[in-house]
Amino acid sequence: MTEATPLATDDRFFAALLAADPDALAGILSHDFLLIDVMTGSEIPALVLLDLIGSRSLLFDAIDPAERQVRQYQGAAIVTGRTQMRGRFDGASFEVRSRYTHVFVQHEGQWHLAAAQGTPINDPSGPSAA
Repeated sequence: MTEATPLATDDRFFAALLAADPDALAGILSHDFLLIDVMTGSEIPALVLLDLIGSRSLLFDAIDPAERQVRQYQGAAIVTGRTQMRGRFDGASFEVRSRYTHVFVQHEGQWHLAAAQGTPINDPSGPSAA
């Protein structure tokens, strides 16, 4: 039996980032989690993200998700949405607006985030669909 929905797990992911809580993140991420960084396009595996959060090299001041949609399949779900984030990386401030895709897989009744990718929104006043 599933303890939470994919959207609730998505909320927990953002909350763990805001709280800079690597233990909470470790419980959400799949063992083979991979993040495609919204700023650089680089691949960031789970252990690297956990280290960045745990060392406080990466800190989030605000994460505001919106326009989220969930598509659910047998044992998998895809959450897409828009987000605005503010934070600091190695002391340098950043702010980014993006569209994101999170892929969740179900394991032993719980949803785990297996992949995340963000695409920057350069002109938020431009067309909403390409």
